[in-house]
Amino acid sequence: MMNSRKPSPIPADPTIPQGGPVIRTGRPTDAAALPATERSAAQRFASIPALAWLATGDVMPAEAHLPCIAAGTCWVAEDTDGAIAGFLSAGIRHDCLHILEFSVRQDMQGQGMGRALLHAAMLRVQQTHMPGGLTLTTFHDVAWNAPFYRAMGFEELTSPALWLAELLAQEEAHGLPPGSRCAMRWRAAEKG
Repeated sequence: MMNSRKPSPIPADPTIPQGGPVIRTGRPTDAAALPATERSAAQRFASIPALAWLATGDVMPAEAHLPCIAAGTCWVAEDTDGAIAGFLSAGIRHDCLHILEFSVRQDMQGQGMGRALLHAAMLRVQQTHMPGGLTLTTFHDVAWNAPFYRAMGFEELTSPALWLAELLAQEEAHGLPPGSRCAMRWRAAEKG
């Protein structure tokens, strides 16, 4: 059973400096650059001893992004040179949009790009009226994980749907510390 907390409104579109990154839907030609972007973002985990191995761990392969791109559920951020600086790839699961991977290149973090990418996914959920909202799994206590999502209006699911609970169990089976992860959800506020 999912929590019944009142849905959150979409946060205001983040202010991005003039000449800053462009957020757009992904293209098939972008897929090849996404693993390197994820690997760059993962370097941030090197500062957390228990999770440092993630900095050199596996990343989502380029071909796994292609279904998201085809469905229009992959968004990329371009830097001022037109290079991919971040992305969010999501897939439709049951009645929601589920974030599969969300990464911002290490040198571009802290500039509002992640908020802008997340905002694009939130708009998609609102525009398509997905009752299950936007979901993800993430680390409870890593500052740029659950605390970031809470600030963006996500709620932690104390009793996640079976498929989310199974996903958390798979993550532990692949080496993530037991109890370190949680499922979260954001739902668009109903109009009226």
